[in-house]
Amino acid sequence: MAENAAPPAKAEEKRSWADEESDEEKEAAAPPSQAADEAQPSELKKIESLSISDGKDSGERLLDDPDDSEIKAVTSGATVYTSAVTFEDLKLSDELIKGLYVEMGFSKPSKIQAITLPMILTPPYKDLVAQAHNGSGKTTCFALGMLSRVDPKRKIPQAICICPTRELAQQNHAVLLKMGKYTGITSMCAIPSDSANYIPINKRPPVSEQVVIGTPGTIKKWTSAKKLSTRDVKILVFDEADHMLAEDGFRDDSERIMKEIQRSSGGCQVLLFSATFDEAVKAFVSRVIKDGNQIFVKKEELTLEKVKQYKVQCPDELSKVEVTKDKIFEFGQKVGQTIIFVRTRNSARMLHQSLTEEGYECTSVQGALKQEDRDQIIKEFKDGLTKVLITTDLLARGFDQRQVLNLFIYKIEFIFIYLEIVL
Repeated sequence: MAENAAPPAKAEEKRSWADEESDEEKEAAAPPSQAADEAQPSELKKIESLSISDGKDSGERLLDDPDDSEIKAVTSGATVYTSAVTFEDLKLSDELIKGLYVEMGFSKPSKIQAITLPMILTPPYKDLVAQAHNGSGKTTCFALGMLSRVDPKRKIPQAICICPTRELAQQNHAVLLKMGKYTGITSMCAIPSDSANYIPINKRPPVSEQVVIGTPGTIKKWTSAKKLSTRDVKILVFDEADHMLAEDGFRDDSERIMKEIQRSSGGCQVLLFSATFDEAVKAFVSRVIKDGNQIFVKKEELTLEKVKQYKVQCPDELSKVEVTKDKIFEFGQKVGQTIIFVRTRNSARMLHQSLTEEGYECTSVQGALKQEDRDQIIKEFKDGLTKVLITTDLLARGFDQRQVLNLFIYKIEFIFIYLEIVL
């Protein structure tokens, strides 16, 4: 889904991601919006008066196709890069070419892949900061980059990809396995273990897989315990790098991992991929990446033509529940699957309870659940066994589910709805 639809609006609160232990959430009442203050109280309290706005008056511009975007490339040094018209232009191995065509079903590189992959694969292998909208093919860029740099004959870690959530790490690992099916390259997903498969760190064997994809806490733990060697790492990838490098995210762990790898390996290629980079992250990147290439898609915040966005102004929590049930939920059940994003764990529990008490079938997932329970709930949703999934920001990045036709962002003053109209 994340590769095809506009991402949910970023919450301003400090986020707690799946790989970090967090204190019990504290519910804080957010101040009402100016629009809510100015509205008539009597009208706001009437559920039937709540209307859906499609934003047509806002002058919003739509992006018809992921390739219909203006890409700006800023190169460093004297290396000349030529865009790849075909995957063969990249001089990939026959095994990788077969994986791209047979397993992935690709016919040619997307626009971002055509420009980015030569920068990743051409010596002297400069660092890259790449900002591109969702759906442009970023995952293929760094997965193919990692597979291309690995020597299959050396049974040691040579490429590491770090993701903000275990769900995104698992998804990226699945893509890499599919793409590299014929290469013989081994890989591992380094994420927090569930209780059934937990192994104390001191009893873990050293990692021998050539590509490691995981969350920052687990990778940092393994490297600190000398279970994951970074001496031979050639390429380090940060997926959703804005969260990885944000002050309220994983900046400390990310910076330590980066410095450790660069120190022990004698320097490696660093790739930072994200749909968004705020000014604080850009400033941090400029200090860390001294001599690298940059890719920006100027229309990264625009939405695809297939996705229609609406908003419903709600004065309180009760109104949001009523709107979800009476105006949105029934439609969502008829046309496809639905994801409802909420701000906190308590909101997820409250909404789930309210809907189930009314007889609606839905599931919810958030960071307080056991790993095995989270995996089972998400698997059931991906398999189509459940129609509605309520979640915190665990699935806000990189979640790919083609049958999701409705996406709600369940915030304080508004419900934002993304409807995929054209399939």
